[in-house]
Amino acid sequence: MQISSEMITETLSLFVSLGVQLTLLFLGISFFVGLLQHYIPPKKVRNILSSKNGKGYIIAGFLGAITPFCSCSTIPFLKGLLRAQAGFGPTLVFLFSSPLLNPIVMGLLVVTFGLHVAIFYFIVAMGVSIIAGYCLEKMGFEQYVKTESNTCQDNNNGCSQESPQESPQGSSNINSHVPWKKIWITTWADFIAVLPYLVISVFVGSIIYGFAPTDFISKITSHYPLLAVPIAAVIGIPLYIRASMMIPISAALAAKGLDMGVILAFIIGSAGASLTEVILLQTLFKKELIAMFLFIVLTMAVTAGYSYQYFEIHFS
Repeated sequence: MQISSEMITETLSLFVSLGVQLTLLFLGISFFVGLLQHYIPPKKVRNILSSKNGKGYIIAGFLGAITPFCSCSTIPFLKGLLRAQAGFGPTLVFLFSSPLLNPIVMGLLVVTFGLHVAIFYFIVAMGVSIIAGYCLEKMGFEQYVKTESNTCQDNNNGCSQESPQESPQGSSNINSHVPWKKIWITTWADFIAVLPYLVISVFVGSIIYGFAPTDFISKITSHYPLLAVPIAAVIGIPLYIRASMMIPISAALAAKGLDMGVILAFIIGSAGASLTEVILLQTLFKKELIAMFLFIVLTMAVTAGYSYQYFEIHFS
């Protein structure tokens, strides 16, 4: 493969734009989560996402569906849930569902591929997310969450000292003074901790995006039609593709004649997990949980791809 000046320009452009966007997203979302932690007591978050009879899992799934986060911007919100000691299973449901079912992805799916594809995608992604979160909690994977991620910071830059106290009536004091400076200090400390991972992940993702041939996916999958679905899912993971870019790319693949099941596998692989997200998750999870996270996203992608092909053949 010849390296052209256009490839280098695209790589550098993506590195700068992606780095700036993720930095602003991380700081903004972390600060917003800090404000939420001030107004909403951790106990209330725990109660909501630890509801019995499966309610916590369903709430977490739909919370993920209404938050416009990509795979990377989910991380600071996830850290907030861990600090609030929300239920482990529901927290993972949010991790899986948020980047896959956010309103941007769903809207673009409807416009580009039709309502029936979007509904099928939603059912598979939501169903697998809830089942995976439940199973991982029952299997004891909570032990693979890094300890510092599951607790509040110390009094110098944490959330414990100035968290809202519950009144005798059980409601938080919403009118209490907001510790803007303390929230910002915590936000900045979190950002500095994750910055090396952020730079490395953005650099690697930019290299892959800039130097990968545009027709790479269609060529590979056409050579191995029976394995096209898992191949597309695996190819999608190293890429960090924003929803605004991912759906148009998928539409271009569809125009080249790529099967819709293969395209769904690619969308779930690239949206559900990216190399950038995996590197960032190392600040929160141990390698065992990260490996299981990747396995579940791949399983979800392959399940969606083959299931769509089956229904298309037998019920279209």
